[in-house]
Amino acid sequence: MDQHLDIPVRYQRQPMSFFLILCAIALMFLATSCSSAYYNTMEKFGVHKRDIMVNRVKEARDAQTETKEQFKSALEQFTEVVQVRGGNLEAQYKKLNSEYERSKGKADQVHQRIDAVESVSEALFREWKAELKQYTNASLRQDSERKLESTRRQYEQLITAMKRAESKIQPVLTIFHDQVLYLKHNLNAQAIASLQGELLSLERNVDQLVREMEESIREADLFITRLQQS
Repeated sequence: MDQHLDIPVRYQRQPMSFFLILCAIALMFLATSCSSAYYNTMEKFGVHKRDIMVNRVKEARDAQTETKEQFKSALEQFTEVVQVRGGNLEAQYKKLNSEYERSKGKADQVHQRIDAVESVSEALFREWKAELKQYTNASLRQDSERKLESTRRQYEQLITAMKRAESKIQPVLTIFHDQVLYLKHNLNAQAIASLQGELLSLERNVDQLVREMEESIREADLFITRLQQS
């Protein structure tokens, strides 16, 4: 069978662009095949996708817990810097910048953990649905199908909460980064005083982030309990 690729004319005139697209496609298939190989290998050792999913949800929950505490710490440091006059301005900048970098690192970790949860959930639900066809007992098949749909609904509720909480991170990082950057280029008492105007906005955003994180953490705990009991 002819398996040639139908290359659009615009890519024929732009070989480098087409090459980059091919690379992206290859990486996508490589990532998919690597994930499949990983899950298959783990299953040979008795670790099933359900077990991996539980572990990854726990890791995502823990990452959100750490992120919540980090942003609370960053807010405390920011408040201390803008409300306390005097001191070494260079040291204050370095302190705030360190808090920003730690916060950004935690945010990246949360994103990676959520991606990992999505990856294994897709594999689990795809496998579960395919295996429904293997039943010869109609009653058992229907019961398994009901559990699949129930688990999928619970998962959708969980991942929605996780992503909603994650969406609150960037607004805080943006404000925090702006203030740290401004302080870097304006190491004087007037600059510190000007940052006080952003304190209320930062507090409001961090409070909202903490609430969403705590809700997501509760959803994760509930999902883990339900999945382990099913």
